[in-house]
Amino acid sequence: MINTPKLWAGLATLLLAACAQTPIQGTGDLGLVVERASGSLQLLNTSTRSALGRVQGLGDLSHASLVYSRDGAYAYVFGRDGALSKLHLPSQRVVARVQQSGNSIGGAISQDGRWVVAQNYQPGGIKVFDAQDLSLVADIPAEYAPGKLSRVVGLADLPGQRFIFSLFDADEIWLADLSQPRAPRISKFSHVGHQPYDALVTPDGRHYIAGLFGEDGLAMIDLWAAEPKVQRILPGYGRGQQPLPVFKMPHLRGWAVAGRLAYLPAIGRHEVLVVDTQSWAEVARIPVAGQPVFVMAQPDGRQVWVNFAVPDYDQVQVIDTQSQRVVHAFKPGKAVLHMEFTPRGEAVWISARDSDQISVIDTRSFATLATLPAQAPSGIFFTSRAQRIGL
Repeated sequence: MINTPKLWAGLATLLLAACAQTPIQGTGDLGLVVERASGSLQLLNTSTRSALGRVQGLGDLSHASLVYSRDGAYAYVFGRDGALSKLHLPSQRVVARVQQSGNSIGGAISQDGRWVVAQNYQPGGIKVFDAQDLSLVADIPAEYAPGKLSRVVGLADLPGQRFIFSLFDADEIWLADLSQPRAPRISKFSHVGHQPYDALVTPDGRHYIAGLFGEDGLAMIDLWAAEPKVQRILPGYGRGQQPLPVFKMPHLRGWAVAGRLAYLPAIGRHEVLVVDTQSWAEVARIPVAGQPVFVMAQPDGRQVWVNFAVPDYDQVQVIDTQSQRVVHAFKPGKAVLHMEFTPRGEAVWISARDSDQISVIDTRSFATLATLPAQAPSGIFFTSRAQRIGL
């Protein structure tokens, strides 16, 4: 005869034991910071403003970047040495890794999270991987002339399982439709301007804008147009002035858009350009402390934060988007390389490579809320990026 009370007690014990072994952990307030010198990533918690652990052995992480799976549980890390690693955040373990090129410069993930795409310098092109096991799905060389491969920059994901990227050496922009990833369809835009070096997609996925290193101006494509074509915007923003030496290439991403205005770094100039995203005409330029590298709008668009190339790379300035003026400046450490806002923008995390620290700054009071030690930190990436286009 079955002893029912004992049976239920046994099942309850097993259930409790199972729950104790597999705790559920959310990832919405987690993030990773790249520690480039040591080839490691440090796991961060933005709620407790603390570091949770370190994952090592990831190779050359200079200029490394990463993207997240839809659930924020996995990060795909693009190393400069061409390695692509898949990291499980809750367990802090590398669960897959492939050597996919000789020199990589970042990547993106598809709208549905199924495909991870790496952009490469050597050999030039993009490669498409299955997000589950990192098996190769498609190889798209950036061959713009017989035997000539271009370095690829400015890769961004688009709605509709598409990716867009620029060919630095070919003055071209390519659009890859991966709705059938093993048979990708490529659309090519030629003569977009000299040396597109980086690019952004607006948060609605409509406009792709590539900065041009070889000339004053930018190339823009309206991806909602019936027949998309390249349009030059901000031609001659240097206004005939002598080009200045560029100490570090500025970065472009969708975070530069605040309301209907875009805030863009002017190459080699101590200015931030303000552009109306309806007309794509310059409406203002804001003098800043040095050559801007990252120009990033807070999630609410109220302020824009700017860091700089050498010799001004210990400074950060804050622009008020209503008055279009710098309202705050400070020095959070030596060699400020990156900034990342918490999902709702109450704080910004700033990496200072040569100070070996990360600072957490209150975006209203500008008070320092916390400092965390890190080994030569560079890029900071929060899991909230998983829910945004173009990051």
